[in-house]
Amino acid sequence: MALAPELSRQTKLKEVAGIPLRDSTVDNWSQIQTFKAKPDDLLICTYPKSGTTWIQEIVNMIEQNGDVEKCQRTIIQHRHPFIEWARPPQPSGVDKANAMPAPRILRTHLPTQLLPPSFWTNNCKSSWSSLSPDKGSWSTLRKIYLVLKCVWSNPTSEASFSVNSNNRRKFTNIYLYVARNAKDCMVSYYHFYRMSQVLPNPGTWNEYFETFINGKVSCGSWFDHVKGWWEIRDRYQILFLFYEDMKRDPKREIQKVMQFMGKNLDEEVVDKIVLETSFEKMKDNPLTNFSTIPKTIMDQSISPFMRKGIVGDWKNHFTVAQNERFDEIYEQKMDGTSLNFCMEL
Repeated sequence: MALAPELSRQTKLKEVAGIPLRDSTVDNWSQIQTFKAKPDDLLICTYPKSGTTWIQEIVNMIEQNGDVEKCQRTIIQHRHPFIEWARPPQPSGVDKANAMPAPRILRTHLPTQLLPPSFWTNNCKSSWSSLSPDKGSWSTLRKIYLVLKCVWSNPTSEASFSVNSNNRRKFTNIYLYVARNAKDCMVSYYHFYRMSQVLPNPGTWNEYFETFINGKVSCGSWFDHVKGWWEIRDRYQILFLFYEDMKRDPKREIQKVMQFMGKNLDEEVVDKIVLETSFEKMKDNPLTNFSTIPKTIMDQSISPFMRKGIVGDWKNHFTVAQNERFDEIYEQKMDGTSLNFCMEL
């Protein structure tokens, strides 16, 4: 595939610890790194174009108990601040997060090593609202194990438990990570790069292919990003989800998220969440399809923000030679990890 490049853009990436990021993000790095996480923050973490908006809407609907009207209170990008977003003179993602009442739902594309330190230093003090004899679950038992493990490894830390029945999450920072297979992620990110006016011009598909496999896109290497979050999944309260599993059985994956958040919703409500968070629904919804974003940031006449949302579209882009080369690189870079991805359904 060889799509023609769009008109030249002057945007350049800068680096933090070897990770390419948008220049305005790097210019605001001091504020980002001194951001203060709160004990009940929920952080949605993804590599770009891995289902961020999808998991946002799922989390939002679970938090609002499936109430569609409450979920439509504002456009999705205003509900959950993107902590590394910066585009002066607009308020930064940190500014928006600081202005939010607790409990906050936040999002990031940062790899583990660039996350504000406060997220990690808070992680030994925890309390849960859904811990009661009649609400036992693997999710609850896992949280107990994690906090005890944390205390055992750090005897000076505090661990607090709160038992009540209001079904609100009150435990220390939890993380929802969604990973998407590298080939589809690469393709989706290419089309996002094409229409984004705040990222460098990706050039042709062949040029971009080299940029991606060398980790020179914004947020760096896909390989390092997913491996970084996967490797710490048992040390922190992380629910690691796969985009492909969400496509295969959305109800099952939504129930996982619901349990992880300490919510207990009726099956009828879960079914409604499955329907309302389908790709078709979200693509037609102006509150979730980013159609309100000005062309100076996203030019969706080039490529829509919500394009296909399928598994296996990489086959329409990769040449045979590119696929063989990518498979070789993938095998090298993913050697030693237990991560397994589905490349087609």
